[in-house]
Amino acid sequence: MLWGLIGLVVVVWLLGLIFNFMGNMIHLLLFVAAVLFVINLVKGRSRR
Repeated sequence: MLWGLIGLVVVVWLLGLIFNFMGNMIHLLLFVAAVLFVINLVKGRSRR
C-alpha cells in the first residue's frame, strides 16, 4: 500500500516538473510521502 502511494506521488511529481502544474503542491506531497516512508521504515525495524 505504502509503496503504491509513494510510486503514485513520484509519478505525479515528475509530471508536475514536466508540465509545471499545481505549483509547489506536488513538492509538498512528495515531502509528505518521503516522511511517511521514513517513519514506516523506522517502525518496521523497531518491531523486529
